[in-house]
Amino acid sequence: MRGDWFSFARLGAMLMKEFIQMRRDRITFAMMLVVPLMQLLLFGYAINNDPKSLPSALVATSNDHYTRALISALETTGYYRFDHVTASAAEAEALLASGTVSFVVTIPSDFARRVDAGDRPEILIEADATDPSVSSGAISTLGTVASQALLREQGKQAEAADAARSQLQIIVHSRYNPEAVSQYNIVPGLLGVILQMTMVMMTAMALTRETERGTMENLLAMPATPVEIMLGKVLPFLVVGAVQVVVVLVAAKLLFSVPFVGSLALLLSCILIFVLSLVLLGYTISTVAGTQMQAMQLTFFFFMPSLMLSGFMFPFLGMPEWARVLGDMFPLTYFLRIVRAVMLKGATLSDIAGEVNALFLFVIVFAGIALLRFRRTLD
Repeated sequence: MRGDWFSFARLGAMLMKEFIQMRRDRITFAMMLVVPLMQLLLFGYAINNDPKSLPSALVATSNDHYTRALISALETTGYYRFDHVTASAAEAEALLASGTVSFVVTIPSDFARRVDAGDRPEILIEADATDPSVSSGAISTLGTVASQALLREQGKQAEAADAARSQLQIIVHSRYNPEAVSQYNIVPGLLGVILQMTMVMMTAMALTRETERGTMENLLAMPATPVEIMLGKVLPFLVVGAVQVVVVLVAAKLLFSVPFVGSLALLLSCILIFVLSLVLLGYTISTVAGTQMQAMQLTFFFFMPSLMLSGFMFPFLGMPEWARVLGDMFPLTYFLRIVRAVMLKGATLSDIAGEVNALFLFVIVFAGIALLRFRRTLD
C-alpha cells in the first residue's frame, strides 16, 4: 500500500481537468450562470400577483364632470387604464371577449342628472374573471373609491362613510367565471403546459438519440430528404399528443367540471397547430444539441421563461411591457389565450384569429430553422 494516500498535486490535476471539461461544455456552464440570473430578473421585475394598469374600456355617452371625476378616480387606483373608449356596448363586449381589455365600465347617459338629484345612480363594471386573481384586487377598490370621488366633486368631502356608500350603486358582473373558481383558469392552461413539456422534450432528443446510439449513419444513408426525415421524426409524436389531449379534456370535464361553451372542433384544430409548433421546436433543438443531456438542458432554458411569462403561473397583463414582449415570443402564450377563450368564453375563429396566425408563424419559423440546420453528414 502506498504511503502517500493523499496528494495535493494529484487533487489539483483532477480539479484542473474538471474545470477544463466544464469550460468545454458550454451549455452546462451557461446554465450555472444564466438560470440563476434569469430567475432573479423574472421574479424580481416581471412577476406581479397584484396586477395594475389593466386595460379597460369605457362606454359613456356623456362627458360631464361627474363622469370625468369617476374615471380619474378609478385610474388613480392604479388598477384601471382606460385606453379604449367605445360608443356601444356591443363593441365593448367584443373587446372583453377577445381579451383585449380586462374591464368594461358603462356609465349611463343620465348619470350626472341622477347624481344632482340624489337618486343614487348606477354604473356597470364588467370584469373578465377567467383569471380570478386579475380582477379581484381591482373590484375590491371600486365602491369606496368611486363614491368618494363623487363626494369630492360635489364638495362633500367631510361626509360620513355611510353617505359615501349610499351615494353610488356599483353593479359588478364577473364574466365567464362568476364563481371565481381557480380550476377553470388553471386546468385549461395545464393542457398547454403538459403538451409543451412532453412534446418539446421528446422530439428534442429524437436526433441526438440516433447520434448517441450510432444509428445516425444509417439514417443519413437512407434515400430520404431532410423534409421526409423531419416529418418521420415528428409526426409520431402527434399521436402521443392526441392521447394527452383526450386525457386532459376528459379529466377537466369529469373531475373539475370545467365548462366548455365553445366549439370542440375549433379547439382541436388549434391544438393540432400548437402541437405541431412544439414538435418542430423540439426537432430544431435536436439539431443544435450534441447529446441527449444537452437537449434536455436546452429545453429547460425554454421551459422556465415560457411558464413564467406566458400567463400560466402569473397574470400576463400584470407584467411590465418588456416582460409581455418576451412572453409573446412563446407559443404557449397564444395557446393559453385560445384554450381559455374557446372553453370559457365560447370564442369563435374570428375572435382568436390573431393567436391562431401567431401559432402558424411559429410552425413556419421552426420548420425553416430545422431544415436549414439539418446536416447530411456527421462532420
